[in-house]
Amino acid sequence: MKKASTTAAAMAVLAGITGFMITGCAPAGSTTPAKDVAPVAQEEFDKAMDTPTKLTFWTWLPDVDKEVALFEKKYPQIDVNVENVGQGLEHYQKVRTALKSGDGAPDVIQVEYQYIPSFNLTGSLLDLRSHGADDIKDDYVGWAWNQVSDDKGVWAIPQDVGPMGNLYRKDILDKAGITKAPATYQEYADAAKAVKEKTGSHISNLPTNDPAQVIGLLWQAGVKPFGYDGDKTVSIDVNSAKSKEVLGYWQDLIQKDLVSVDADFNDQYYQGLASDKYAGWLTAAWAPIFLQGTVADTAGKWSAAPLPQWEAGQNVSGNWGGSSDAVLKTTKNPIAAAELAKFINHDEESTAMFANKQFLFPAAKSVLEDPAFTNKKVDFFGGQEVNKLFAGIADTVDTDFQWLPFTEFAYSSFNEKVGAVIGAKGDLGPALDAWQADLEGYAKDQGFIVK
Repeated sequence: MKKASTTAAAMAVLAGITGFMITGCAPAGSTTPAKDVAPVAQEEFDKAMDTPTKLTFWTWLPDVDKEVALFEKKYPQIDVNVENVGQGLEHYQKVRTALKSGDGAPDVIQVEYQYIPSFNLTGSLLDLRSHGADDIKDDYVGWAWNQVSDDKGVWAIPQDVGPMGNLYRKDILDKAGITKAPATYQEYADAAKAVKEKTGSHISNLPTNDPAQVIGLLWQAGVKPFGYDGDKTVSIDVNSAKSKEVLGYWQDLIQKDLVSVDADFNDQYYQGLASDKYAGWLTAAWAPIFLQGTVADTAGKWSAAPLPQWEAGQNVSGNWGGSSDAVLKTTKNPIAAAELAKFINHDEESTAMFANKQFLFPAAKSVLEDPAFTNKKVDFFGGQEVNKLFAGIADTVDTDFQWLPFTEFAYSSFNEKVGAVIGAKGDLGPALDAWQADLEGYAKDQGFIVK
């Protein structure tokens, strides 16, 4: 078994923030409506798993060889070659290139939820229903399962998720006279004013280059910016009245200099996190580990809370990040490949290792409900049980959220049409209109019907 290349675990969740255009890729209509799917016979399964077989698994996750070793121990005839071919853009480009050339494609790939439709567009993913995927769907948070399945099939097995919360510098808010995390966005705006006036810090940062964060915030607000029927029709509604309300809220804070607009995940941003520049971060469940590895000197100063709510008494969140494992339809060993994707993301020992060794925030309920995971007191957060907080938040994410089959382009267009205006502290309403027009034009040019 070849060990995956080592990269920073915290950075793995950031893959896919930037994207690339899918050109010459008209709707294929390659998936068919769901119907009863005959399961693989037990005899056929046993034969496949007892036949000497080599699988290739492309993933950016560090140390995944540990979970793969559990799989190989159970199925000693299966040898898995784990390869890290890059993250984000590089990873997806290499998968697509291998598929297009018909040579060198792996059997199993790690794929973020928002990119599953783009691989289904070209009919590249194996439907996992005949391999027992439907039998385990209730073992994952419902909204995550909806991200990997539709009425035409099950296309991947959830691995990790990124339900969003509020990580904030308790020491800075204390100086501003704020003794608890803002429960509503009105309270958050009031707190932003107090924090800036009394400490000089910005309560948070809205980056110019991170559509995934903004989409997560829209998700929380109930916005449905994207839709895809799995065939030729997409829906695009990024400039809805609700979208403009949400971005208008942030525009007001930005123009009052209460929220900063720095590009994220670069040296300047890390310095801001390590200093008193940002008093908080509306972010995802992977971020507590990211902070501990990036700004260790601020240990003990942070606390975690749910996102502020648009209406008092609400309890809803959005998602930012997370990934799954899918089997390419080109595999010559579909039974073994499907079992690998299932096993590492369903076996209790494997999923616990993902959560406790690689620090992925789990999609599997078995881990989310395990006191060994949820009851951990985190010194960096003053002894707070941060996993328990985010485990609760994971159940508050809207299950009805879809992506376009050209998310790469949608993200790139966001940075150009909206992110640039965020950086200029300009009017985000027209920016959303420009994003809408760009997405509609691209969709029609690619042969889609825009609903």
